[in-house]
Amino acid sequence: MAQPDSKKIFFENLSGAGKAIAVLTSGGDAQGMNGAVRAVVRMGLYVGAKVYFIHEGYQGMVDGGDNIKEATWESVSSMLQLGGTVIGSARCKEFRTHEGRLKAAHNLVQHGITNLCVIGGDGSLTGANLFKEEWSGLLNELVEQGLIEADAVQKYSALHIVGMVGSIDNDFCGTDMTIGTDSALHRIIEVVDAIMTTAQSHQRTFVLEVMGRHCGYLALVSGLACGADWVLIPEMPPEDGWEEKMCQKLSANRAGMKRLNIIIVAEGAIDRNNKPITTEYVKNLVVKCLGFDTRVTILGHVQRGGTPSAFDRILASRMGVEAVLALLETTANTPACVVSLCGNTSVRVPLMECVQMTQEVQKAMDQKRFEEAVKLRGRSFENNLKTYKLLAHRKPESELPTSNFNVAVLNVGAPAAGMNAAVRSAVRVGISEGHKMFAVSDGFEGFYKGQIKEVKWGDVGGWTGQGGSLLGTKRTLPAKHVEKIAEQMRKHNINALLIIGGFEAFESLLQLYEARASYEEFCIPMCMLPATISNNVPGTDLSIGADTALNAIVETCDRIKQSASGTKRRVFIIETMGGYCGYLATVGGLASGADAAYIYEEPFDIKELQANVEHLTEKMKTSIQRGLVLRNENCNENYTTDFIYQLYSEEGRGVFDCRKNVLGHMQQGGAPSPFDRNFGTKISAKAMQWVSKKLVETFRQGAGRVFANTEDSCCLLGMRRRTLVFQPVVQLKDETDFVHRIPKEQWWLKLRPLMKILAKYKTSYDVSDSGQLEHVVHNRPKDSDASVAM
Repeated sequence: MAQPDSKKIFFENLSGAGKAIAVLTSGGDAQGMNGAVRAVVRMGLYVGAKVYFIHEGYQGMVDGGDNIKEATWESVSSMLQLGGTVIGSARCKEFRTHEGRLKAAHNLVQHGITNLCVIGGDGSLTGANLFKEEWSGLLNELVEQGLIEADAVQKYSALHIVGMVGSIDNDFCGTDMTIGTDSALHRIIEVVDAIMTTAQSHQRTFVLEVMGRHCGYLALVSGLACGADWVLIPEMPPEDGWEEKMCQKLSANRAGMKRLNIIIVAEGAIDRNNKPITTEYVKNLVVKCLGFDTRVTILGHVQRGGTPSAFDRILASRMGVEAVLALLETTANTPACVVSLCGNTSVRVPLMECVQMTQEVQKAMDQKRFEEAVKLRGRSFENNLKTYKLLAHRKPESELPTSNFNVAVLNVGAPAAGMNAAVRSAVRVGISEGHKMFAVSDGFEGFYKGQIKEVKWGDVGGWTGQGGSLLGTKRTLPAKHVEKIAEQMRKHNINALLIIGGFEAFESLLQLYEARASYEEFCIPMCMLPATISNNVPGTDLSIGADTALNAIVETCDRIKQSASGTKRRVFIIETMGGYCGYLATVGGLASGADAAYIYEEPFDIKELQANVEHLTEKMKTSIQRGLVLRNENCNENYTTDFIYQLYSEEGRGVFDCRKNVLGHMQQGGAPSPFDRNFGTKISAKAMQWVSKKLVETFRQGAGRVFANTEDSCCLLGMRRRTLVFQPVVQLKDETDFVHRIPKEQWWLKLRPLMKILAKYKTSYDVSDSGQLEHVVHNRPKDSDASVAM
């Protein structure tokens, strides 16, 4: 594939020659740890460093011997899709002692290791920092005891530490998401979705306990993602008298024809007096007060298990490569750092600043300073909590503001998982803001036909977990029907519009903006939320639905590769959707460990195809048994999936055989992933708050109507690097290739060299955009909405 221009060629500027890097996983395990280990090993070998595994965490470092082994490229093959950690993890009391750390230092020096990549929680990373601070003293002791030569003190004078947080709890300050959190949410939501079907059958109430230690992140986000009736978390203990309020809400929901109730309890849930709230207590309360058939399910270690999600594989791969970069750039004075995620951007933060802030959260909770604890958790946690409060607790009609505004919601374009969560969020936030909410069926086709009806709070109950589009969606653009649409807007007195969809939704909003010159009905606040599996909408890094599609691709690739287990060497050619946008093929390829991914944005020719076949042939001869090649459906009109399949079959004859698979519409279907449910819910809530603000700003008292004709009243809400931004659609025209329906610049193209490096290609790698050291208190922009990050 053609090499992108690079401001700074990594291979020429940073060399790991002569360096030794060791990677270990410590503390509890988390899905995705193997992806991080794989990325560290392969990036380390790529730059010419020696890389070592330390098996069984710090225990292996203290014991030494066979626990410290040199890693090879092949030793991390076929581990990306495995849960847990294949190099083992253990809690080590001995490392907490000075004598234990002395033994560990001796074992590292014997292998010439002075660069440590530690994947674990706050305890593991704190231990690593202490080890770094003691390092020179430990070496002097080893010289005094005659265990190492005096010149070793100079040769191995500094220990460099870079951490990655592997924890399902997401309880570490300084990063939006920790490795394993998204996968744990997948396990929780799979269980909740399954429980909901049986609960509905029997009209039952289920009380679920989820993990998280003293952090309520898993409970909070899973509550948002499944539309739970009540969530109990340690950072927000319920007010005194909560038992009665909860029972009233459960009873009201049943009276509203809801056949089930879901209550989610974090394992560390407490009341205002720091007294634990248990699932058994909640169950007994519901049975006693309401007489509902109530069951308890404690999810336990199932949340830690299973294969990592696409998100965690990508996060782990990006962080692993960034960790090696950070190790190569450290000097003797560089503090130990943690590779973190802020929005969609990698950052490096001082390890001890993160640890201290994480400890501050617990102090605040112990001292009953709960609002401060929520703020210390970070913008991600705070925004999730605000959204949950907006959606979960309906105010009585008497307490609602009366705005007298009518807001319409519709879906446009192909269906995408998460659309329904976005509609539910918009409807409920809109009602909370005092608006009348109207749902339009079948996009703009339904709009001009008058398929518009008012929707109430209860009408969207249970929508978060539904795939596709319950409103119905069509690709019809409004331009040909503006007169009829304007007529319907007059008839229903529509004062604002929220459009949820893909590239067609973007084009539709542009057409409505242009129609303002002829029809005053369109001089109203209009907002679009990007929702498409292709992720091809300008103005946003991410779209609702793309994560679900990626998981479908990754799960299928895992199964396809597994089908060749035990057979002769085999290469699979997989065709993904995406139109002309190569996002699914590229990021799906990175998450599934592909050897190549062909896309429209990076033109390729027959010479490159031939080079890829030869590269794969060499790998097949020496080690790997299975190869994977992804092809975007519109990457090239002549080099079709059949052509590439036949080329690989012919050129690989005698070394490997080939199979092909067109994934098709399975990428569009299925229940939305936790990420898409949460992302759709949060950005839709934010969009409705923007709509409310614009309605107030543009209401003309004299005329008694809304009038908005400025560019900034017709916007797309998108994720740009670290921040959610409202951007006038007319300003996004110059950023768009309308012929191929893609943005002119796409951030994920920077991931392609990373995918090639991990597939053993020599390639240029631009490090000009790599993470810079930032202070943890300063690395959150005011409007950033964390955990909507990739």
